[in-house]
Amino acid sequence: MQQKSSTRTLMIIGIVINLLLVTALIAGCTSTSTAPATPSATAAPVSTPAALETAAPTLVVTTAAPAATKEAVKPTSTPKPVYTYSEGNVVAYTAASLSGVSPKLAEGFEKMYPGHKVVFNLAGTQALKTQVQNGAYCDVFISASNSYTNELTKGGYFVSGTVKPLTSNYVIVILPKDNPANIRSLSDLAKKGVKIAVADKSVPVGTATTSVIANLAKSANYGKEWNSSVYGNIVTYETSEPAVAGKVELGEVDAGFVYESTYIAGKDKFVAISVPKAINYLQTYTIGVMKDSTSKGAAADFETFMLSADGQQILEDYGFRPL
Repeated sequence: MQQKSSTRTLMIIGIVINLLLVTALIAGCTSTSTAPATPSATAAPVSTPAALETAAPTLVVTTAAPAATKEAVKPTSTPKPVYTYSEGNVVAYTAASLSGVSPKLAEGFEKMYPGHKVVFNLAGTQALKTQVQNGAYCDVFISASNSYTNELTKGGYFVSGTVKPLTSNYVIVILPKDNPANIRSLSDLAKKGVKIAVADKSVPVGTATTSVIANLAKSANYGKEWNSSVYGNIVTYETSEPAVAGKVELGEVDAGFVYESTYIAGKDKFVAISVPKAINYLQTYTIGVMKDSTSKGAAADFETFMLSADGQQILEDYGFRPL
């Protein structure tokens, strides 16, 4: 019995010792696994000024990016009014093809009506129309296409009876002054490798260009093969007439279809090839006073000037043709 009791005692002691060893082992493991957390927590630099300075730019970039993207697309989707009313001043939304003559028109208007001034917003007529429809402030609208004028008329944007024909313009082909492609005639536009710029069909001069090319293709001197080759040589479709001229001036293309007035205004930059009047496209411009204008008196004065002998002479001097 004594032997059994001793054996049992030894077993109990063994179990206790084993339990103590296991407990120590577990404690050791726990201590080992949590040990790295302490230096990690104490080493973390988030509370130091240097760390805050490093983190700040990251936060700025992250939060600013969506705002920048939104701002970038705003002018396209919802153009904001750029101009506001000012006594005696006229805000004229004007087809971009009048860019070259606009300073002379401003000078002539201010001479005829001392104390009045005009500010031109020059862009493709399709863009100007969209700006007006989106609430941009405007006193006078000058369009290079009747279609946009008619659309705004139907929308009730003009003072009744103020929409009138203003002037007209033919299409011409301009080339860089040094003419690197050696283009001597309209036939040369079909040569392989020639690069041509035109305006998109949404732009009045783009519509006019399409008609001119079609008329040339129907004539005996050119034909369908010429037509196909010319379209194959078009490398860019621009959203305004001055943009086409810009491509030519910079030498990015060998030729561009623009209005005669653009060539006249930039004779020192270009050489030109005329399109016969019989198969050309005569673009008609219109002018009208806006119903929402808060300066209707000055706006009416500007329209009067534009239709006067003085205004018409300035337009004619810059290649526009009287109606």
